[in-house]
Amino acid sequence: MSKVIILIAPPGAGKGTQADMIEEKFGYHHLETSKIIEKNFLNADPDDVVINEEKKRWLAGELMKPSTFVPWLIEDIKNIVTNGQGLILSGSPRTIAETPAVLTALEESYGRENIAVLNIELSEEESVKRNGGRRICQANRHPIPNFPEFANLTTCPQDGSPLITRALDKPEIIRERYQVYWRDTAPVLDYLREHGYQINVINGEQSIEKVFSDIVQHLNG
Repeated sequence: MSKVIILIAPPGAGKGTQADMIEEKFGYHHLETSKIIEKNFLNADPDDVVINEEKKRWLAGELMKPSTFVPWLIEDIKNIVTNGQGLILSGSPRTIAETPAVLTALEESYGRENIAVLNIELSEEESVKRNGGRRICQANRHPIPNFPEFANLTTCPQDGSPLITRALDKPEIIRERYQVYWRDTAPVLDYLREHGYQINVINGEQSIEKVFSDIVQHLNG
């Protein structure tokens, strides 16, 4: 089984939820890019002009510049390698510009043959529907999907903290993020194919359980 799993998907496809489920089943470390970004924003100097500009871009639904984000990501990858864990990336690489550096770090640490790429597909309408009502927990940012079975939850089932809605999950921001995905991130899939990576496509319109079942089938296959 692969030691690195890269999940590439538009907003609302549930890549964070699926990555958490893979983490629980197989013991991998889920390295979620949004958490990396939020952590570094929180710890940054409030007067840092570059970081403040990047934060504005992020909150507007745009992607960060690779020159700022990639060093943060690679630092976290190296820490996980040191611990000897497998790795799940949900949300990176997000642009062709950041892809070579991220792949180099992964290939040097785990070997190209141990990297699997999964693409979860989702329509724009479903993306807006899901993200428009999505919540996360205040303490650890665990995602709570916008599905009927979670509608009455007020606290996180994993840590008990209150549930909140992110500014990024407003409908107008979601549509912008969906278009950004097709403009900037979808071409990464072509780049990976051209460099010899097999892309395993998953239907993200299905239930959480069915998507996960398809993912496990690909990983075990």
